[in-house]
Amino acid sequence: MRLYAATTNPGKLREFRQAVERFGRGRIELLPLPGLEDIPPCEETGATFEENAAQKALYYSRHAPGMVFTDDSGLEAAALNGEPGVRSARFAGEGAGDKANNRLLLERLVGKDDRRARFVCAVALAEGGRLHGRFRGEVEGWIVDAERGGNGFGYDPLFFYAPFGCTFGEASPERKLEVSHRARALEQMVRWLLPAEAAGA
Repeated sequence: MRLYAATTNPGKLREFRQAVERFGRGRIELLPLPGLEDIPPCEETGATFEENAAQKALYYSRHAPGMVFTDDSGLEAAALNGEPGVRSARFAGEGAGDKANNRLLLERLVGKDDRRARFVCAVALAEGGRLHGRFRGEVEGWIVDAERGGNGFGYDPLFFYAPFGCTFGEASPERKLEVSHRARALEQMVRWLLPAEAAGA
Protein backbone atom coordinates (compact mmCIF):
# COMPACT_ATOMS: atom_id res chain seq x y z
CA MET A 1 0.00 0.00 0.00
CA ARG A 2 1.26 3.48 -0.87
CA LEU A 3 0.48 6.44 1.35
CA TYR A 4 1.44 10.09 1.03
CA ALA A 5 2.28 12.52 3.83
CA ALA A 6 1.61 16.22 3.32
CA THR A 7 4.17 17.97 5.50
CA THR A 8 7.18 20.20 4.94
CA ASN A 9 8.42 19.62 8.50
CA PRO A 10 11.41 17.25 8.33
CA GLY A 11 11.04 16.28 11.99
CA LYS A 12 7.42 15.26 11.50
CA LEU A 13 8.21 13.37 8.29
CA ARG A 14 10.94 11.42 10.08
CA GLU A 15 8.56 10.46 12.89
CA PHE A 16 5.81 9.61 10.39
CA ARG A 17 8.12 7.18 8.62
CA GLN A 18 9.32 5.59 11.84
CA ALA A 19 5.77 5.09 13.09
CA VAL A 20 4.33 3.78 9.81
CA GLU A 21 7.23 1.37 9.42
CA ARG A 22 6.85 0.13 12.97
CA PHE A 23 3.09 -0.29 13.06
CA GLY A 24 2.65 -1.27 9.41
CA ARG A 25 5.51 -3.79 9.48
CA GLY A 26 6.64 -2.92 5.98
CA ARG A 27 3.20 -3.14 4.39
CA ILE A 28 2.86 0.60 3.82
CA GLU A 29 5.18 2.64 1.62
CA LEU A 30 5.18 6.20 2.95
CA LEU A 31 6.19 8.97 0.57
CA PRO A 32 6.16 12.76 0.82
CA LEU A 33 3.41 14.30 -1.29
CA PRO A 34 4.94 15.00 -4.73
CA GLY A 35 5.24 18.67 -5.62
CA LEU A 36 4.15 19.82 -2.17
CA GLU A 37 6.51 22.78 -2.31
CA ASP A 38 4.64 24.08 -5.38
CA ILE A 39 1.16 23.79 -3.85
CA PRO A 40 -0.08 26.94 -2.07
CA PRO A 41 -0.28 26.17 1.67
CA CYS A 42 -3.66 25.29 3.08
CA GLU A 43 -5.08 28.01 5.31
CA GLU A 44 -5.64 26.62 8.78
CA THR A 45 -8.76 28.24 10.23
CA GLY A 46 -9.96 25.48 12.57
CA ALA A 47 -10.41 25.99 16.30
CA THR A 48 -9.23 22.44 17.08
CA PHE A 49 -6.46 20.12 15.98
CA GLU A 50 -9.06 17.82 14.38
CA GLU A 51 -10.58 20.63 12.33
CA ASN A 52 -7.21 21.78 11.02
CA ALA A 53 -6.05 18.26 10.20
CA ALA A 54 -9.26 17.57 8.27
CA GLN A 55 -9.01 20.87 6.40
CA LYS A 56 -5.48 20.07 5.30
CA ALA A 57 -6.19 16.45 4.40
CA LEU A 58 -9.14 17.37 2.18
CA TYR A 59 -7.19 20.20 0.56
CA TYR A 60 -4.05 18.21 -0.21
CA SER A 61 -5.98 15.10 -1.25
CA ARG A 62 -7.03 16.99 -4.38
CA HIS A 63 -3.35 17.18 -5.35
CA ALA A 64 -2.40 13.62 -4.35
CA PRO A 65 -2.19 10.54 -6.60
CA GLY A 66 -3.62 8.39 -3.79
CA MET A 67 -4.43 8.45 -0.10
CA VAL A 68 -2.80 11.28 1.81
CA PHE A 69 -2.71 12.15 5.48
CA THR A 70 -1.94 15.31 7.38
CA ASP A 71 -1.57 16.08 11.03
CA ASP A 72 -2.14 19.04 13.27
CA SER A 73 -0.38 18.79 16.57
CA GLY A 74 0.83 20.90 19.41
CA LEU A 75 1.24 21.50 23.10
CA GLU A 76 -1.48 22.42 25.58
CA ALA A 77 -0.31 23.95 28.87
CA ALA A 78 -2.81 23.70 31.73
CA ALA A 79 -1.80 27.01 33.33
CA LEU A 80 -2.27 28.82 30.00
CA ASN A 81 -5.80 27.52 29.41
CA GLY A 82 -4.58 25.15 26.70
CA GLU A 83 -2.25 27.52 24.92
CA PRO A 84 -0.31 27.44 22.68
CA GLY A 85 -2.68 24.77 21.30
CA VAL A 86 -3.40 25.03 17.58
CA ARG A 87 -0.97 27.95 17.40
CA SER A 88 1.95 25.89 18.75
CA ALA A 89 4.09 26.24 15.61
CA ARG A 90 3.53 30.00 15.44
CA PHE A 91 3.18 30.80 19.14
CA ALA A 92 5.83 33.53 18.96
CA GLY A 93 4.53 34.79 15.60
CA GLU A 94 4.33 33.67 12.00
CA GLY A 95 7.59 32.06 10.93
CA ALA A 96 8.84 31.82 14.50
CA GLY A 97 11.31 29.01 15.13
CA ASP A 98 11.44 26.45 17.90
CA LYS A 99 13.76 28.54 20.08
CA ALA A 100 11.47 31.58 19.98
CA ASN A 101 8.38 29.48 20.72
CA ASN A 102 10.08 27.71 23.62
CA ARG A 103 11.34 30.99 25.04
CA LEU A 104 7.84 32.53 24.95
CA LEU A 105 6.34 29.46 26.60
CA LEU A 106 8.80 29.70 29.48
CA GLU A 107 8.14 33.42 29.82
CA ARG A 108 4.39 32.85 29.98
CA LEU A 109 4.84 30.20 32.68
CA VAL A 110 6.96 32.35 35.00
CA GLY A 111 5.29 32.36 38.42
CA LYS A 112 2.90 29.55 37.50
CA ASP A 113 2.87 26.59 39.88
CA ASP A 114 0.94 24.33 37.53
CA ARG A 115 3.40 23.02 34.92
CA ARG A 116 1.18 20.26 33.57
CA ALA A 117 1.03 19.97 29.79
CA ARG A 118 0.09 17.51 27.12
CA PHE A 119 1.06 16.94 23.53
CA VAL A 120 -1.88 16.35 21.18
CA CYS A 121 -1.83 15.06 17.62
CA ALA A 122 -4.79 14.79 15.26
CA VAL A 123 -4.27 12.90 12.00
CA ALA A 124 -6.70 13.02 9.09
CA LEU A 125 -6.70 10.64 6.12
CA ALA A 126 -8.31 11.59 2.80
CA GLU A 127 -8.41 10.67 -0.87
CA GLY A 128 -9.74 12.62 -3.83
CA GLY A 129 -11.51 15.22 -1.72
CA ARG A 130 -13.15 12.67 0.58
CA LEU A 131 -12.27 12.24 4.24
CA HIS A 132 -11.67 8.63 5.29
CA GLY A 133 -11.00 9.09 8.99
CA ARG A 134 -9.58 11.13 11.85
CA PHE A 135 -7.33 9.80 14.59
CA ARG A 136 -6.08 11.38 17.83
CA GLY A 137 -3.19 10.73 20.18
CA GLU A 138 -2.17 12.40 23.45
CA VAL A 139 0.65 12.15 25.98
CA GLU A 140 0.78 13.82 29.39
CA GLY A 141 3.79 15.48 31.00
CA TRP A 142 4.94 18.81 32.39
CA ILE A 143 7.13 21.74 31.39
CA VAL A 144 10.62 22.06 32.84
CA ASP A 145 12.40 25.38 33.47
CA ALA A 146 14.96 25.15 30.66
CA GLU A 147 15.55 23.14 27.51
CA ARG A 148 17.10 19.72 28.04
CA GLY A 149 18.45 17.48 25.31
CA GLY A 150 19.07 17.89 21.60
CA ASN A 151 16.75 15.23 20.23
CA GLY A 152 13.32 15.79 18.74
CA PHE A 153 12.03 19.20 17.72
CA GLY A 154 9.53 21.85 18.76
CA TYR A 155 8.74 21.77 22.47
CA ASP A 156 10.38 18.35 23.02
CA PRO A 157 13.31 19.74 25.09
CA LEU A 158 10.84 21.32 27.54
CA PHE A 159 8.39 18.42 27.83
CA PHE A 160 9.22 16.15 30.76
CA TYR A 161 7.73 12.65 30.59
CA ALA A 162 7.72 11.11 34.07
CA PRO A 163 7.86 7.40 33.09
CA PHE A 164 11.10 8.12 31.20
CA GLY A 165 12.50 10.44 33.85
CA CYS A 166 13.61 12.87 31.16
CA THR A 167 12.35 15.26 28.51
CA PHE A 168 11.44 14.15 25.01
CA GLY A 169 14.52 16.09 23.94
CA GLU A 170 16.66 13.74 26.03
CA ALA A 171 14.89 10.55 24.94
CA SER A 172 16.05 8.63 21.89
CA PRO A 173 13.80 8.80 18.82
CA GLU A 174 13.04 5.10 19.22
CA ARG A 175 11.99 5.52 22.84
CA LYS A 176 9.88 8.58 22.11
CA LEU A 177 8.10 6.59 19.40
CA GLU A 178 6.85 4.18 22.06
CA VAL A 179 4.64 6.82 23.69
CA SER A 180 4.43 9.98 21.61
CA HIS A 181 1.16 11.64 20.67
CA ARG A 182 2.08 11.40 17.00
CA ALA A 183 2.87 7.69 17.20
CA ARG A 184 -0.39 6.98 19.04
CA ALA A 185 -2.46 8.76 16.38
CA LEU A 186 -0.58 7.08 13.55
CA GLU A 187 -0.94 3.66 15.14
CA GLN A 188 -4.72 4.13 15.07
CA MET A 189 -4.56 5.13 11.41
CA VAL A 190 -2.45 2.10 10.48
CA ARG A 191 -4.82 -0.19 12.37
CA TRP A 192 -7.67 1.27 10.31
CA LEU A 193 -5.77 0.79 7.06
CA LEU A 194 -4.46 -2.72 7.67
CA PRO A 195 -5.74 -5.93 9.25
CA ALA A 196 -5.25 -5.90 13.01
CA GLU A 197 -2.48 -8.47 12.98
CA ALA A 198 -0.38 -6.30 10.65
CA ALA A 199 -0.58 -3.37 13.06
CA GLY A 200 0.78 -5.36 15.97
CA ALA A 201 -2.40 -6.40 17.74
